[in-house]
Amino acid sequence: MRPNATKKEKPDYLLLGIVAILVLLGIMILASVSAALPQQENDSPISMLLRHIIVGLLPGLGLGYVAYRMSLVTIKNWAPAMLLANIALLIAVFVPGIGISAGGASRWINIFGFTSFQPSEFLKLTFILYLAAWLSSRMRKKIGSVSLNFGAFLAILGVIVLLLGLQPNVSTLGVIIVSAMIVYFLAGTPVRENLLMLGGGIALFFLFIKIAAYRFERFLVFISPDIEPMGMGYQMKQALITVGSGGIFGKGLGMSLQRFGFLPQPMADSIFAIFSEETGFIGGSVMIILFLLLAWRGFLIGRKTNDSFAKLLCFGLTSWILFQAFVNMGAMLRLLPLTGIPLPFVSYGGSALMAELAAIGLLLNISKQKT
Repeated sequence: MRPNATKKEKPDYLLLGIVAILVLLGIMILASVSAALPQQENDSPISMLLRHIIVGLLPGLGLGYVAYRMSLVTIKNWAPAMLLANIALLIAVFVPGIGISAGGASRWINIFGFTSFQPSEFLKLTFILYLAAWLSSRMRKKIGSVSLNFGAFLAILGVIVLLLGLQPNVSTLGVIIVSAMIVYFLAGTPVRENLLMLGGGIALFFLFIKIAAYRFERFLVFISPDIEPMGMGYQMKQALITVGSGGIFGKGLGMSLQRFGFLPQPMADSIFAIFSEETGFIGGSVMIILFLLLAWRGFLIGRKTNDSFAKLLCFGLTSWILFQAFVNMGAMLRLLPLTGIPLPFVSYGGSALMAELAAIGLLLNISKQKT
């Protein structure tokens, strides 16, 4: 049944509640971490938190509401234009005066000198949107030129690999490739194509390690953090110390010691470790359960819909958020190497939060369609 032929019902309030709790937990722990920042930076205790709310949460809620209210047909029709606009922004990060470089990476666009915008965070959303729209149309029309479909998919993915590789932003590229492969597989494409893509992804993974020695060092440190105890191994060891020091019940909200300069990136990719220090094993477990519940609701919405576009979109968006959360928390628990990927809905960052809330708006939109 087409999206415009569906009846409306209530959205998935449980999914909405799960996301609301995650966002509130993020604000709570960011408030704790930001209180320690003035001892290291020339900033007020709440300025970072306010920036997170003003340039991340509020615009994200607006985007999420628009995504919730828009017709799925309109969203599907606009998907190619949104991807092209996103690719144009990815190119703009390399333009002097527009793009911002920091730490050897060119990933941000200057917004009137007030804040910055990271186009690669929205690429996770727009690429999944485009793939769902494109593959669902070909499924409906039963286009049999499999090699043409696969070639077109690889061409688009190749452009994205090139642009993100030049930034460089390999961690985001990894999330996008995994999400794209899941959507492509669920579209009923031949197994051999998916196996070829998996092999290509593994080859690309080793290629990026070969051309940048520091990525190889990350894996060596993952195996043995004592190799560089004050270098790349420092964050991994401090993350484990931070999580372990929380014990069962935690030190209490606002009582983290590791936030005072001991643990790198406490507001970004290390925020789960700080949260676990303050809330303990119980708090960390609750956050993991919340992400698993979010995945359950997202996949359930996808299973219930009969529209191929909505189904692919649900599974793609949910896989993105779940995979990113798993990689972030896994790195803090030394189950995976450090990647620098933020924790969805929780880590500091306006662009990431806006894209994630827009994705939730789409899931809620699909959940209210009675097909």
